[in-house]
Amino acid sequence: MSSFRKALKSRQRNHHERSQPGFRKQLGLLEKKKDYKLRADDYHKKQNTLAALRKKALEKNPDEFYFKMISSALQDGVHIIKKPKEQEEVTEEQKKMMRTQDINYVEMKRVAEVKKIERLKGELHLLDAESKPKNKHTFFVDSKKEVQSFNLADHLNTAPELVDRVYNRPSLRTLETKRIQGAVDPRALGKLAKQRKHQYKILSQRIDREKKMFVISQKIQTRKDLQDKFKKVKVKKETTSSAAIYKFEAKRKR
Repeated sequence: MSSFRKALKSRQRNHHERSQPGFRKQLGLLEKKKDYKLRADDYHKKQNTLAALRKKALEKNPDEFYFKMISSALQDGVHIIKKPKEQEEVTEEQKKMMRTQDINYVEMKRVAEVKKIERLKGELHLLDAESKPKNKHTFFVDSKKEVQSFNLADHLNTAPELVDRVYNRPSLRTLETKRIQGAVDPRALGKLAKQRKHQYKILSQRIDREKKMFVISQKIQTRKDLQDKFKKVKVKKETTSSAAIYKFEAKRKR
């Protein structure tokens, strides 16, 4: 019997919903049943959501509290967790280095920088470095009269033009008996001073680079140590100039 009904349905005429009449075209497309069903389902879904929220608000405990109430904020209808206003933990340069290089490479480059720094220090001697603290040389005399008549050039037995020098200050006897070696022309001396200042600038840059590499190496090592499954407590937070400090649980090795 059911097969007979199916055979009848296969021959019956398909009835289509009518379209918008010509005199109502200005109103747009005529809504079909499938369109109405979608709209009705969406409407009922919203009404059910509002009813559930209204019920939740009525049954809410006024003493309820959880920490996200104070650690999050609403921005453009979205809950955003507030970030503490602290110093930036890792700079972009450090992040890039840590993503691409491992601790062995960083340590190798740092050791190379240390060797270059030592070689530059050996060449320059840091005699007239601007950052070097000024030394004091105290002379003692027997009376106040000698203080008033004290002549630094005579006491050091050198030329008055060389008194302000902290290095390469020959005595009068050396100047009389030996020939001056090196540049004497003011232009040449100015050129040498400019080159020396440039070398000091390079030395300062290398020292800063070595310090940054040391910090990166420490941060990579800290992240590597944190992968071990040991109990740990953070003692000091990470900053741009130092790695975080953790205190690990003492574990006896068998």
